[in-house]
Amino acid sequence: RSVRIFTPAKPATQSGKNNTRIWRIDFDIVEDANRWENPLMGWASSADYQQSLQIKFYSKESAIEFAERQGWNYYVQEPKKSSFVKKAYADNYKYSAGKLRMIKTK
Repeated sequence: RSVRIFTPAKPATQSGKNNTRIWRIDFDIVEDANRWENPLMGWASSADYQQSLQIKFYSKESAIEFAERQGWNYYVQEPKKSSFVKKAYADNYKYSAGKLRMIKTK
């Protein structure tokens, strides 16, 4: 079984970084698993319980060690580092030479 080890990204709807310091293991979807479509709603169903399983770890090393003990093939997806640009609120009102921005409401 192949698994992906990664850190979840920050939610776009929130400014906090909660739950972005943990590492998770996700299982890849097996193509030959028993799958069917629900005739009433049209939802896809599967008999593979592991495709929706997620395991959390406090460090990358412990996640890798666990995957190796289980005998799973794994790949590590490194997180992208975000850069913080320090801005001041007063910069919105500084004088800048050039054409003025005109915002028309009608």
